[in-house]
Amino acid sequence: MGNATEVVLPGKVDADGLHVRTRDLPAPAAGQVLLRMDATGVSFAEQQMRRGKYFDQPPFPFVPGYDVVGTVTAVGPGVDPALRGRRFAAVTKVGGWASALVLDAADLVAVPDGVSAAAAETVVVNGIMAWQMLHRGTKVRAGGTIVVLGANGGVGSTLVQLARHAGIKVIGTASARHHAALRELGVIPVDYHDPGLYQRIREIAPDGVDAVFDHVGGAGIVESWRLLRRGGTLVSYGTAASKDVDGSSQLPVLKLFARLMLWNYLPNGKSAFFYNFWAGKRRLDAFRFRLSEDLTQVLRLLADGVLVPQIAAEIPLSDAGAALALAESRTVAGKVVLVPDPSRP
Repeated sequence: MGNATEVVLPGKVDADGLHVRTRDLPAPAAGQVLLRMDATGVSFAEQQMRRGKYFDQPPFPFVPGYDVVGTVTAVGPGVDPALRGRRFAAVTKVGGWASALVLDAADLVAVPDGVSAAAAETVVVNGIMAWQMLHRGTKVRAGGTIVVLGANGGVGSTLVQLARHAGIKVIGTASARHHAALRELGVIPVDYHDPGLYQRIREIAPDGVDAVFDHVGGAGIVESWRLLRRGGTLVSYGTAASKDVDGSSQLPVLKLFARLMLWNYLPNGKSAFFYNFWAGKRRLDAFRFRLSEDLTQVLRLLADGVLVPQIAAEIPLSDAGAALALAESRTVAGKVVLVPDPSRP
């Protein structure tokens, strides 16, 4: 079926240690499609994977790439030929950093006309996570108040826009340089580096908040829990605090799980849970249905202009190392997107 350019993570390497290779692609089998990559991206998962810190990453070497937006160029037996030439999004977990890839047709979610590949890419995993955490994970109503840590990040910036659209007041933490952009989204910004951060949040929301979305974990999770009012929900969805710490990738997560479980038993009406994107995957049909339903809603909001895609940069696939370094520098807002290499004349 022709060949594909792929970016390979060979082991625990710095961002400039990625390999670029070309390999032959098989023809799509029954139920599969060949997808030409139009956009993929750098998510937090790849930043952890290159350190060997992602909770269940495959053994090295492998092709990273958590999600992809692309155009179907060929279909396998039993797949509707009308899919050819149409643009879709898919969540892959790994494998997205490639110029073309073979996927199950059941994993495709249609991208509306008029939405660019790069714009759609910003909300595939980020949009599903934000939608599910807000609308499936909490019961915050219009008029409620939430705190979003890292409100300028890929998930954070999508989450705050969904919340504002739902009439929810948002307090967002970020470095001072991102505050103006957050104010434009209707967020009350608080400086991430302020030693009195949690005190500042209490001044803004003296009665406590309805939900806190925390991707940091670590010792600060206790402060997040204390911000909740009775009946509030702590949504934990990562352990960024332990990203650069050597040692087990499992231990920080297991410690966090234990703490959240314990808190759920306290008699104060507050709840805590760890959001796992892949929860429920064992019931594959139901998982795919829910994912497709939620991503379709998010893509519709993008098409309608309710969500503004936060594209930090568009970088050619073969420069994935530079893209990873840029994403990890934390100097940019939104998502670093990888696009096809320019074709050689």
